[in-house]
Amino acid sequence: MREKLMRFMQGRYGVDELSRFLSMSSIVLIVLELITRQFIFGVLFWAVFIYIYFRMFSRNYGKRQQENQKFLTARYKLKTKWYNFKRDMIQRKDYHIYKCPQCSQKIRIPRGKGKIAIRCPKCYTEFIKKS
Repeated sequence: MREKLMRFMQGRYGVDELSRFLSMSSIVLIVLELITRQFIFGVLFWAVFIYIYFRMFSRNYGKRQQENQKFLTARYKLKTKWYNFKRDMIQRKDYHIYKCPQCSQKIRIPRGKGKIAIRCPKCYTEFIKKS
């Protein structure tokens, strides 16, 4: 039986990061459907579930890899924005974070120094801000 399954899956795409994410999303959707009794969550669950199996049994490696790469790129961008936001919020009590009016470079200035002239390290533009 195991050999038959291995032969069947040979040449097929299988599971990747996008499939794992979709699996977790389908679990969330089915739980939401059970809690709220909203028909739309059940429909979305089945759509995601069918798409997962379509991707798993697909023989079009190139297309599935492109889909996975787009997902990984979007996830990386989202994680980066979240970590930058968290870092900025942690530093907010000790520093002001300004953007250069010329090049939009972020510049970190310690709080409590009064009005100071800030020089952008990237484009060397000077501007005055209160710290």
